[in-house]
This record gives sequence, structure tokens and C-alpha cells, in this order.
Amino acid sequence: MLIKPVYELLPYTYIVIGGVSVLLLQQQYAIAAAILMYLLGARIYNLRSENRRTDMKRKRREGILPDWLYGYMPFLYILSAVLLYRFYPKDSSALFAICLITFGMYLLLRRSTYRRHKIPVVRV
Repeated sequence: MLIKPVYELLPYTYIVIGGVSVLLLQQQYAIAAAILMYLLGARIYNLRSENRRTDMKRKRREGILPDWLYGYMPFLYILSAVLLYRFYPKDSSALFAICLITFGMYLLLRRSTYRRHKIPVVRV
């Protein structure tokens, strides 16, 4: 068993290691492994986030995108920004990568506020 602080940081660690590895490594198979590690960290984050939701399913709004794709959208924005910066490092692409990372982080922060619902206290 892992202690709680280490356990809670694992998905973020996988995401950061995967993202930094995409930027630093040169071999194609290493970049593919880094992308896989990044996506698995995103998967773990989404599973935990979905499990910790306290709002009722019937009150959730249905969107156009499937739930699995909707959950990955912020991570895909950030990953596409890292890949854009890695493989096309020009001035305009760096600015576009910063915009993508900013929007991905905004989505993650906004979703994290929606995952902290209070469970109603029932008084008897």
C-alpha cells in the first residue's frame, strides 16, 4: 500500500514524466512510450475523477462528445501543445502551444471545481 500523498500524486507524476520525456527524448520508440505513459496518467486521473463525483447522474448534462473523449479533452490539448512544440519549434507554433496548454489547464481547473460537491447532510 502507498501512503495517501504519494497515491494522490501518481497520475500527475505519470503525466509530467510523459510530457517531459516527449520534449527531451530523441528515439521514436521512447517518444511513443512517453506518449503512452502520458495517456495512462490521464486515464488514471479520469477514473479517479469519475469515481469521486458526488452529483447525481440524472442532473448531468449530456453533451455532443462521448464521455471518454470529453474526459480526455484537456489532456489532448496539452499533449498536442507539447507535440507541436517538440516537432515544429517555430515562433508562431510556440505561441499556439502556449494557448493550447493554457486552455487545457483552464479546463482541468474548471473540472476539478466540479468534482468537489458537498454530500448533503441528512438531519434526523
